[in-house]
Amino acid sequence: MTALHRRCRREARSRVTVRGRPDGRPDLPLLAVVPRRWVVERTFAWLGRCRRLSKDYEHLRVCSESANYLTMVMLLVRRLARPIR
Repeated sequence: MTALHRRCRREARSRVTVRGRPDGRPDLPLLAVVPRRWVVERTFAWLGRCRRLSKDYEHLRVCSESANYLTMVMLLVRRLARPIR
């Protein structure tokens, strides 16, 4: 039992289980590079530039979700409003 297992059992009263790949091939890594990961990272960077989303001001999850939708709408409207080159 590793130190992580002992700490999780003691502090969180939970058990950690290390599992292999679902297809049973130990020669391949479990985590792989996602080809279009940059799209998600870029979207999070755009959302991070919005002041309202920089801190967790909303107390209700619904309000926070609405702020995310409004921010994405503003980003898409700005993109659509740009002149065609």
